[in-house]
Amino acid sequence: MALLRLILNIIWLVVAGFWLALGYVVAGIICCILIVTIPFGVASFRMANYALWPFGRELARRPGASGGSTLLNIIWLIVAGWWLTIGHIATALGLAVTIIGIPLAWASLKMIPVALAPFGNEIVHSGRAREPWQF
Repeated sequence: MALLRLILNIIWLVVAGFWLALGYVVAGIICCILIVTIPFGVASFRMANYALWPFGRELARRPGASGGSTLLNIIWLIVAGWWLTIGHIATALGLAVTIIGIPLAWASLKMIPVALAPFGNEIVHSGRAREPWQF
């Protein structure tokens, strides 16, 4: 199973992961220019890391997440979450055209929850005991 994840991650990185991660990094740099939006920049960098190597990892609720993360998620959803979701859906549709692209399309769809609500959640290795993701 580990070998399959490695192969899928390498194919993902070449086909879509590098470009998605680059977009998240650019957004993170732009957000870090302004002091007020640094938390959004840090969230973008976390999502870039996830976009580089998604197989074998998933989103889980961070213990101790509070109402502040909910407020930041609402702001994020209004400003960037919907656009990122549309981008991941479009990427998934493009990848699902071929048989080999179907697992890659699933990885793109798997990133939608983190694109919608990056605060109060963390990216963990699959198989670890965790709570499901939440807003």
